Amino acid sequence: MRTHTLETPDVDLVYDVAGPLPAADGRPPLLMIGQPMDASGFRELAGYFPDRTVVTYDPRGGPRSVRKDGRGEQTPQDSARDVHAVIEAVGGGPVHLFASSGGAVVALALVAAFPNHVAVLVAHEPPMNPVLPDAAAAHRARAHYLETYQAKGVEDDGSRDNPLLSGLAVAITDYHPDVAALTASPTRVVIAVGEETGHVYTARTARTAARVLGQEATSFPSHHLGFVGGLGRPEEFAARLREVLDAE
Repeated sequence: MRTHTLETPDVDLVYDVAGPLPAADGRPPLLMIGQPMDASGFRELAGYFPDRTVVTYDPRGGPRSVRKDGRGEQTPQDSARDVHAVIEAVGGGPVHLFASSGGAVVALALVAAFPNHVAVLVAHEPPMNPVLPDAAAAHRARAHYLETYQAKGVEDDGSRDNPLLSGLAVAITDYHPDVAALTASPTRVVIAVGEETGHVYTARTARTAARVLGQEATSFPSHHLGFVGGLGRPEEFAARLREVLDAE
Protein backbone atom coordinates (compact mmCIF):
# COMPACT_ATOMS: atom_id res chain seq x y z
CA MET A 1 0.00 0.00 0.00
CA ARG A 2 1.25 3.47 -0.92
CA THR A 3 0.07 6.63 0.82
CA HIS A 4 -0.16 9.91 -1.08
CA THR A 5 -1.04 13.49 -0.21
CA LEU A 6 -2.96 15.57 -2.76
CA GLU A 7 -2.73 19.29 -2.06
CA THR A 8 -5.77 21.39 -2.96
CA PRO A 9 -6.61 24.99 -1.99
CA ASP A 10 -9.05 23.80 0.71
CA VAL A 11 -7.51 20.62 2.07
CA ASP A 12 -4.54 18.29 1.85
CA LEU A 13 -6.22 15.00 0.95
CA VAL A 14 -4.48 11.82 2.06
CA TYR A 15 -5.30 8.68 0.12
CA ASP A 16 -3.97 5.12 -0.03
CA VAL A 17 -3.47 2.93 -3.10
CA ALA A 18 -3.16 -0.85 -2.89
CA GLY A 19 -2.11 -2.37 -6.21
CA PRO A 20 -0.67 -0.96 -9.44
CA LEU A 21 -1.80 2.14 -11.34
CA PRO A 22 -2.94 1.65 -13.97
CA ALA A 23 -4.39 -1.67 -12.91
CA ALA A 24 -2.49 -4.63 -14.35
CA ASP A 25 -5.61 -6.29 -15.81
CA GLY A 26 -7.09 -3.10 -17.21
CA ARG A 27 -10.03 -3.00 -14.80
CA PRO A 28 -10.93 0.36 -13.24
CA PRO A 29 -9.56 1.16 -9.79
CA LEU A 30 -12.01 0.37 -6.98
CA LEU A 31 -12.56 3.34 -4.66
CA MET A 32 -14.03 2.84 -1.20
CA ILE A 33 -15.30 5.94 0.59
CA GLY A 34 -17.27 6.82 3.70
CA GLN A 35 -18.39 9.90 5.60
CA PRO A 36 -17.30 10.41 8.32
CA MET A 37 -15.54 7.02 8.13
CA ASP A 38 -11.94 7.35 6.97
CA ALA A 39 -9.71 4.92 5.08
CA SER A 40 -9.06 2.76 8.14
CA GLY A 41 -12.67 1.56 8.17
CA PHE A 42 -12.24 -0.13 4.79
CA ARG A 43 -9.03 -2.04 5.44
CA GLU A 44 -10.63 -5.43 5.99
CA LEU A 45 -13.04 -5.07 3.07
CA ALA A 46 -10.21 -3.98 0.77
CA GLY A 47 -8.25 -7.06 1.79
CA TYR A 48 -10.83 -9.26 0.06
CA PHE A 49 -9.96 -7.63 -3.29
CA PRO A 50 -6.28 -8.59 -3.72
CA ASP A 51 -6.81 -8.77 -7.49
CA ARG A 52 -8.03 -5.18 -7.72
CA THR A 53 -6.31 -1.84 -7.35
CA VAL A 54 -8.12 -0.36 -4.33
CA VAL A 55 -8.09 3.32 -3.38
CA THR A 56 -9.27 4.65 -0.01
CA TYR A 57 -9.04 8.15 1.44
CA ASP A 58 -9.65 10.27 4.50
CA PRO A 59 -12.43 12.84 3.94
CA ARG A 60 -11.59 16.48 4.58
CA GLY A 61 -11.30 16.99 8.31
CA GLY A 62 -10.52 13.31 8.85
CA PRO A 63 -7.52 12.05 10.80
CA ARG A 64 -5.01 12.70 8.02
CA SER A 65 -6.72 15.10 5.58
CA VAL A 66 -6.04 18.53 7.06
CA ARG A 67 -8.41 21.35 6.12
CA LYS A 68 -6.99 24.73 5.19
CA ASP A 69 -10.25 26.60 4.58
CA GLY A 70 -11.00 27.33 8.24
CA ARG A 71 -14.41 25.65 8.05
CA GLY A 72 -15.83 22.71 9.94
CA GLU A 73 -19.04 21.75 8.18
CA GLN A 74 -19.15 18.90 5.68
CA THR A 75 -21.13 19.26 2.44
CA PRO A 76 -21.69 16.59 -0.21
CA GLN A 77 -20.64 19.03 -2.92
CA ASP A 78 -17.28 19.85 -1.31
CA SER A 79 -16.56 16.20 -0.61
CA ALA A 80 -17.63 15.22 -4.14
CA ARG A 81 -15.04 17.64 -5.52
CA ASP A 82 -12.46 16.07 -3.20
CA VAL A 83 -13.25 12.56 -4.45
CA HIS A 84 -13.14 13.85 -8.03
CA ALA A 85 -9.67 15.26 -7.35
CA VAL A 86 -8.53 11.86 -6.03
CA ILE A 87 -9.97 10.15 -9.12
CA GLU A 88 -8.05 12.55 -11.32
CA ALA A 89 -4.88 11.87 -9.34
CA VAL A 90 -5.15 8.09 -9.81
CA GLY A 91 -5.77 8.23 -13.55
CA GLY A 92 -8.96 10.11 -14.24
CA GLY A 93 -11.52 7.32 -14.22
CA PRO A 94 -13.97 5.94 -14.87
CA VAL A 95 -13.70 4.03 -11.60
CA HIS A 96 -15.76 1.55 -9.65
CA LEU A 97 -16.97 3.14 -6.43
CA PHE A 98 -18.24 1.57 -3.22
CA ALA A 99 -19.58 4.26 -0.91
CA SER A 100 -21.20 3.79 2.48
CA SER A 101 -23.36 5.94 4.74
CA GLY A 102 -22.53 9.64 4.29
CA GLY A 103 -20.00 8.55 1.69
CA ALA A 104 -22.90 7.18 -0.37
CA VAL A 105 -24.51 10.64 -0.28
CA VAL A 106 -21.21 12.16 -1.41
CA ALA A 107 -21.01 9.58 -4.20
CA LEU A 108 -24.46 10.49 -5.50
CA ALA A 109 -23.41 14.14 -5.58
CA LEU A 110 -20.20 13.09 -7.38
CA VAL A 111 -22.06 11.18 -10.09
CA ALA A 112 -24.49 14.07 -10.59
CA ALA A 113 -21.60 16.55 -11.01
CA PHE A 114 -19.06 14.35 -12.82
CA PRO A 115 -21.10 11.67 -14.61
CA ASN A 116 -18.27 10.28 -16.72
CA HIS A 117 -15.90 9.55 -13.86
CA VAL A 118 -17.72 6.59 -12.27
CA ALA A 119 -18.63 3.45 -14.23
CA VAL A 120 -20.42 1.68 -11.35
CA LEU A 121 -21.53 3.11 -8.02
CA VAL A 122 -22.69 0.94 -5.14
CA ALA A 123 -24.25 3.41 -2.69
CA HIS A 124 -24.70 1.57 0.61
CA GLU A 125 -27.41 2.98 2.89
CA PRO A 126 -27.20 6.72 2.08
CA PRO A 127 -28.81 8.74 4.91
CA MET A 128 -30.84 11.43 3.12
CA ASN A 129 -33.75 13.08 4.92
CA PRO A 130 -35.38 14.65 1.82
CA VAL A 131 -36.28 11.30 0.27
CA LEU A 132 -38.46 10.43 3.28
CA PRO A 133 -42.06 11.63 3.51
CA ASP A 134 -42.14 12.59 7.20
CA ALA A 135 -40.60 15.47 9.13
CA ALA A 136 -39.32 13.26 11.95
CA ALA A 137 -36.57 11.87 9.72
CA ALA A 138 -33.93 14.27 11.04
CA HIS A 139 -34.48 13.03 14.58
CA ARG A 140 -34.09 9.45 13.44
CA ALA A 141 -30.93 10.45 11.57
CA ARG A 142 -29.22 11.68 14.69
CA ALA A 143 -30.46 8.70 16.71
CA HIS A 144 -29.11 6.29 14.12
CA TYR A 145 -25.70 7.95 14.00
CA LEU A 146 -25.55 7.96 17.78
CA GLU A 147 -26.27 4.23 17.84
CA THR A 148 -23.59 3.64 15.20
CA TYR A 149 -21.06 5.70 17.13
CA GLN A 150 -21.74 3.84 20.36
CA ALA A 151 -21.57 0.51 18.53
CA LYS A 152 -17.90 1.27 17.99
CA GLY A 153 -17.44 1.30 21.75
CA VAL A 154 -17.21 5.08 22.10
CA GLU A 155 -19.50 6.78 24.58
CA ASP A 156 -21.32 10.04 23.89
CA ASP A 157 -19.55 12.56 26.11
CA GLY A 158 -21.71 15.49 24.99
CA SER A 159 -18.82 17.33 23.33
CA ARG A 160 -20.37 17.16 19.84
CA ASP A 161 -16.96 17.46 18.20
CA ASN A 162 -17.33 14.15 16.38
CA PRO A 163 -18.99 14.40 12.94
CA LEU A 164 -21.38 11.62 13.89
CA LEU A 165 -22.89 13.67 16.69
CA SER A 166 -22.29 17.32 15.88
CA GLY A 167 -24.26 19.49 13.49
CA LEU A 168 -21.35 19.49 11.04
CA ALA A 169 -22.87 16.71 8.93
CA VAL A 170 -26.35 18.20 8.57
CA ALA A 171 -25.65 19.11 4.94
CA ILE A 172 -25.01 15.42 4.28
CA THR A 173 -28.27 14.13 5.75
CA ASP A 174 -30.23 17.06 4.26
CA TYR A 175 -28.91 16.49 0.75
CA HIS A 176 -31.54 16.18 -1.97
CA PRO A 177 -30.29 13.92 -4.77
CA ASP A 178 -30.40 15.29 -8.32
CA VAL A 179 -32.61 12.56 -9.74
CA ALA A 180 -32.58 13.94 -13.30
CA ALA A 181 -28.77 14.04 -13.40
CA LEU A 182 -28.43 10.59 -11.85
CA THR A 183 -30.94 9.09 -14.26
CA ALA A 184 -29.22 10.67 -17.26
CA SER A 185 -25.75 9.63 -16.11
CA PRO A 186 -23.97 6.73 -17.85
CA THR A 187 -23.04 5.47 -14.37
CA ARG A 188 -24.73 2.25 -13.25
CA VAL A 189 -26.03 3.30 -9.84
CA VAL A 190 -26.90 0.54 -7.36
CA ILE A 191 -28.54 1.50 -4.06
CA ALA A 192 -27.67 -1.11 -1.43
CA VAL A 193 -29.21 -2.00 1.93
CA GLY A 194 -28.15 -4.45 4.62
CA GLU A 195 -30.38 -7.47 5.07
CA GLU A 196 -30.13 -7.05 8.86
CA THR A 197 -30.65 -3.28 8.95
CA GLY A 198 -34.39 -3.86 9.19
CA HIS A 199 -36.55 -0.74 9.04
CA VAL A 200 -34.32 1.77 10.78
CA TYR A 201 -33.40 5.12 9.28
CA THR A 202 -30.71 4.19 6.75
CA ALA A 203 -32.68 1.19 5.50
CA ARG A 204 -35.69 3.43 4.89
CA THR A 205 -33.67 6.10 3.12
CA ALA A 206 -31.90 3.49 0.99
CA ARG A 207 -35.11 1.78 -0.11
CA THR A 208 -36.84 5.09 -0.77
CA ALA A 209 -33.86 6.47 -2.71
CA ALA A 210 -33.82 3.31 -4.80
CA ARG A 211 -37.49 3.72 -5.67
CA VAL A 212 -36.93 7.37 -6.55
CA LEU A 213 -34.27 6.19 -9.01
CA GLY A 214 -36.58 3.56 -10.48
CA GLN A 215 -35.05 0.48 -8.87
CA GLU A 216 -35.33 -1.75 -5.83
CA ALA A 217 -32.59 -1.60 -3.21
CA THR A 218 -30.04 -4.39 -3.63
CA SER A 219 -29.62 -6.58 -0.55
CA PHE A 220 -26.18 -6.98 1.05
CA PRO A 221 -25.16 -9.19 3.98
CA SER A 222 -25.28 -7.84 7.53
CA HIS A 223 -26.15 -4.25 8.45
CA HIS A 224 -24.99 -0.62 8.19
CA LEU A 225 -21.46 -1.57 9.26
CA GLY A 226 -21.59 -4.99 7.65
CA PHE A 227 -18.23 -4.62 5.91
CA VAL A 228 -16.34 -3.75 9.11
CA GLY A 229 -14.37 -6.52 10.83
CA GLY A 230 -15.68 -7.39 14.29
CA LEU A 231 -19.01 -5.67 13.65
CA GLY A 232 -20.35 -7.26 10.48
CA ARG A 233 -19.68 -10.05 7.98
CA PRO A 234 -16.97 -8.54 5.76
CA GLU A 235 -16.09 -11.69 3.82
CA GLU A 236 -19.70 -12.27 2.76
CA PHE A 237 -20.13 -8.55 2.16
CA ALA A 238 -17.07 -8.51 -0.13
CA ALA A 239 -18.37 -11.49 -2.11
CA ARG A 240 -21.67 -9.70 -2.69
CA LEU A 241 -19.90 -6.48 -3.64
CA ARG A 242 -17.76 -8.32 -6.17
CA GLU A 243 -20.87 -9.93 -7.64
CA VAL A 244 -22.66 -6.58 -7.99
CA LEU A 245 -19.64 -4.79 -9.46
CA ASP A 246 -19.10 -7.55 -12.03
CA ALA A 247 -22.75 -7.73 -13.10
CA GLU A 248 -23.53 -6.56 -16.62
